[in-house]
Amino acid sequence: MIRKLRISILSMILLGTAWFGSAASVVMAGPDLQQPTVAVATVTGTPEGPAVRVNADQAQINVRSGPGTEYTIVGVLVAGQIVPAYGKSAAGLWIQVGYSGIPEGVAWVYSPLVTVLRGSDLAILEPPPTPTPLITPTIDPTLAAQFIGEIPATQLPTFTAPPPLAIPTFAAEEPLLSPNTFPIGLLIAVLAIVGLLGTIFSLFRR
Repeated sequence: MIRKLRISILSMILLGTAWFGSAASVVMAGPDLQQPTVAVATVTGTPEGPAVRVNADQAQINVRSGPGTEYTIVGVLVAGQIVPAYGKSAAGLWIQVGYSGIPEGVAWVYSPLVTVLRGSDLAILEPPPTPTPLITPTIDPTLAAQFIGEIPATQLPTFTAPPPLAIPTFAAEEPLLSPNTFPIGLLIAVLAIVGLLGTIFSLFRR
């Protein structure tokens, strides 16, 4: 009986010690266990200097490494996003803006897709060098020779002269009375005399 009583008292002491330790740990921990820490995103304020804002009719626009489509795309900006502006291209079609997504910290956007908020007289900046292609196309001469056929040389046509044209000739007809053989004047005189004699003879017969 006494042994059972000692065991009960010892059990009560052990339970009380365990409860007291748990309560003490809760009190010492304080509000840290009741309210866990949550990370809150940091909101960047609007730039005070010259800035541009992406037009609302654009879901997102490309950000390039230089002022032109030949430059690579380094990121995007969404509608309504405001970023600082540092300058523009010579023609004013591209604007250099601050962009923290690349090591350089600056990039270029197409000006018709954004609205300049402050500093409409942005300075003209020199564009960065045009990026060189990563792969330079080369032509294998052995492979190209398989598709290039040699055209055999052909002899130019020779010119053959046509046969001579035969033109017929006609002998001139000699007149009945050639001026070289009988004079025309003498013939007229003879005829006149004959007519005169015929006239005189007819008069005498009357």
